[in-house]
Amino acid sequence: MAAISSLAALASLNLFLSDVRDGLGPFLGVFLQQKQWGPGEIGLVMTLGGLAGMVATIPMGALVDSSRAKRAIVVIGSAVVIVASMAILLAPSFGVVALAQAVNGIAAAALGPAVAGITLGLVGPGGFDRQLGRNEAFNHAGNILAAVLAGVLGWWLGLPAVFALMAAMAVGTVLSVLAVRAGDIDHEAARGLAPAAENGRGAEGWRSLLADRRLLTVAVTMGLFHLGNAAMLPLFGQGMVARGAGDPSALTALTVVVAQATMIPMALLAARLAQTRGYRLVLLAALLALPLRGLIAAAATQWDIGLGLYPVQILDGVGAGLLGVATPGIVARILQGTGRFNVGLGLVMTAQGIGAALSTTLAGLVAQYTGYPAAFLTLGAVALVAASAYLLGGAPGGDAATTASATLPPGAPVKRPA
Repeated sequence: MAAISSLAALASLNLFLSDVRDGLGPFLGVFLQQKQWGPGEIGLVMTLGGLAGMVATIPMGALVDSSRAKRAIVVIGSAVVIVASMAILLAPSFGVVALAQAVNGIAAAALGPAVAGITLGLVGPGGFDRQLGRNEAFNHAGNILAAVLAGVLGWWLGLPAVFALMAAMAVGTVLSVLAVRAGDIDHEAARGLAPAAENGRGAEGWRSLLADRRLLTVAVTMGLFHLGNAAMLPLFGQGMVARGAGDPSALTALTVVVAQATMIPMALLAARLAQTRGYRLVLLAALLALPLRGLIAAAATQWDIGLGLYPVQILDGVGAGLLGVATPGIVARILQGTGRFNVGLGLVMTAQGIGAALSTTLAGLVAQYTGYPAAFLTLGAVALVAASAYLLGGAPGGDAATTASATLPPGAPVKRPA
């Protein structure tokens, strides 16, 4: 079991990394909008960055699996995100922004698996579900802190102040990950190899991942979910700003705060449900929240309903809060004993990246040619397709064999389900 100081540092890491890993997030769209970019151009440049990250995700997962320098990966990735984001501030041309977004996407592709690997290496498979809930709670708390500060600084000093805030959060990220004791990380457990090691087997081949229907079902489901979900927050902010709903920085920050405040209890609930019921219920609840969110967002932008902000972002918190725990958790259960946890997580994140990258282009084009309400309805409908794909694929994640593994003590051997 990891020392308490390393777990405290892990909590701090998730708090600060929240504002670094996603780059400028929804503030990028508002910043570019103020530079006279159209919705289609904004969506396209976000897609280019997402596609670059998608290509890098599986190789980065393999790197994390094989590396014993996971802390260094977090340090380097954080520094790269800050440099790329500063380039956007200094030269917001299409070429510079597209390149910076691509670099951000590649760095983020390494940061996610690195933190997941460090977590699994610290607590083992038995403590992973619970620790995921804590990680996500601190991650969302960090997003709230960053959004509030960004809103205040953006209102007071302008959107460029958001970039300075990201740099400060990056410093906190680096100090936190270096406070995690290297000796506390079990690198075999971090790749999901501990149970197999006692049988004398090494990591399974990559072909076994592509043959696992459960993993592929989760990947397709997550890809479709993010196709419908990724663009909704930045598009909602753009839609409200376009209608003159208020100060761009403050409004964008408010959309983030409401969503992130909801994600904290949802992440803790997801961890609890995973331990007692498995992940099937968690995934279905997250998928079904998105169509309702799309309907409310469409109504709010069509009829200028200012209060529509709150249910839209609360439902965002429900979906993202649940899936933030469920995605790495279900992959860890499916691949327990293979030694390919981070590669498998990279595969699922690649599918998510494809969906998220296409989401901004889809939403931007629909908004530009048919209006914001139609774009929200389109995004919400995609989630119904995701739920159908999950059910048709056998809805993995709720079987007793995998659920039982969550109750074992940290580091205990777990038999991988057939």
